[in-house]
Amino acid sequence: MANDGDVPEKVAWILVRDERVLVTRSHGRDRFYLPGGHREPGESDGETLVREIAEELRAAIDPGSMVHLGTFEIGEGHPDHGPFRMICYTADHRGELIPSREIAEKAWFRCADRDRVSAVDGLALDALREAGLLS
Repeated sequence: MANDGDVPEKVAWILVRDERVLVTRSHGRDRFYLPGGHREPGESDGETLVREIAEELRAAIDPGSMVHLGTFEIGEGHPDHGPFRMICYTADHRGELIPSREIAEKAWFRCADRDRVSAVDGLALDALREAGLLS
């Protein structure tokens, strides 16, 4: 997905198990986030997701299995420092999910944990609940 350059973007991975979604927390942060990150110059969404998940969780994403789940955005002036856009994909992976040095912890959240994630991540959790994937 191309960025018009005006809105910062993140490519994020949605992994749901037992009606819970995988989230991570970086060192020095209180909030949890869906795993993923920003594109390097010239990277596609698939390349970004493969690189970021390998860096954060030491797992290998299968780019051929990626399915766009949704794009979520908060606007200018939002308390969570908008504007910001998050492009979310599901994808198969290989390997155990082992947090790297940049990740303080991983967790599995339900919708009841929405107040522990950023606003844009909360929008993704809402969409997962509406789709019947998250309790």
